[in-house]
Amino acid sequence: MNTVLDQATRSAAWADMRAATARPRRRRLLVLASLALGLVAAFAVRVLLGDYTFTVPDFFRILFGEQMPVSTFILMESKLPRAVLAVLVGLALGSAGSLFQMLLRNPLASPDIVGVSLGASAAGIFAILTLDLRDGAVSVFAVVGAVVIAAVVRWVAGTTGGYRLVLVGVGVAAAMVSVIQYLLARSNTYDVQLALRWLVGSVNNVPWQTIGLLAVVLAVLLPLLAVLAHALPALEMGDDAAAGLGVGRHRTDVLLLVGVLLTAVAVAAAGPVAFVAFMAGPIARAFMGGRHSLLAGALVGAILMLLADYTAAYLIPGVVLPVGIVTGAVGGPFLLWLLARGAATGRTG
Repeated sequence: MNTVLDQATRSAAWADMRAATARPRRRRLLVLASLALGLVAAFAVRVLLGDYTFTVPDFFRILFGEQMPVSTFILMESKLPRAVLAVLVGLALGSAGSLFQMLLRNPLASPDIVGVSLGASAAGIFAILTLDLRDGAVSVFAVVGAVVIAAVVRWVAGTTGGYRLVLVGVGVAAAMVSVIQYLLARSNTYDVQLALRWLVGSVNNVPWQTIGLLAVVLAVLLPLLAVLAHALPALEMGDDAAAGLGVGRHRTDVLLLVGVLLTAVAVAAAGPVAFVAFMAGPIARAFMGGRHSLLAGALVGAILMLLADYTAAYLIPGVVLPVGIVTGAVGGPFLLWLLARGAATGRTG
């Protein structure tokens, strides 16, 4: 009789445990589905609305090859490439920002703050102003620059990681700003204007070939990140705890390298779009009830890019602003709010 009662008690305990874990899981799935629907809605708004509107049937007719005077050109050469590039760049920056913040356990540790984006920017500006390179060659320099700067930051910070890596990254970022300012100061006006357009970050006038190449690279990096991310729950507990669970420090470096490459290819395609990587992680975490999620961060990054690009295109009638101006205008106050909130609550990340 006692054995039967014990078995019933254990079954009830397991049922309670499954119910307790199922509710948060269902909530997270609901949030992810909502973010995916939000991304579709933002994409539709960016493509179908604005100064030249499209109906949904016309959009699919043009997409599948039907030629409509004026409409086909505006959709295929202006609106659609901007929207697709905004989604790809947002996915890359959002996932990279969330990854950095998870690994370094610090909400300030985004590629913007620790110098990766500025390393790519400095290398791209060097290619434009000093070597007189354009297009694909500039992108290659940007990717190499991001990887080199990330390696320097990691080497100087040593194996302690965490706040030391963030502080070293902030210092290297300041050095990269100085390099960019020096290169701009010694160049002629025409080259400076060209460099500044790239430096602000824009999804306008980017050819389909560049967008296709970015899509191919992300088709490799994002699934790779998803596979490697299985070790993140252990790594979030700290290096010692992760080592105790059989996850070595090298896994952190591999994940950081993937995050650096995601940032680098996004910067190479659209320039250093400010603060998207920084904002995506905290916003996604708020939606997920305080839990980290790379997928949620990527979706939030893509939504931010689409909304920012729509605002940049139609905020001032007759003027198309680079998307980086809008994200920078929003991201600066968001950084100050995050710092003030941390000081008020006493949280350090």
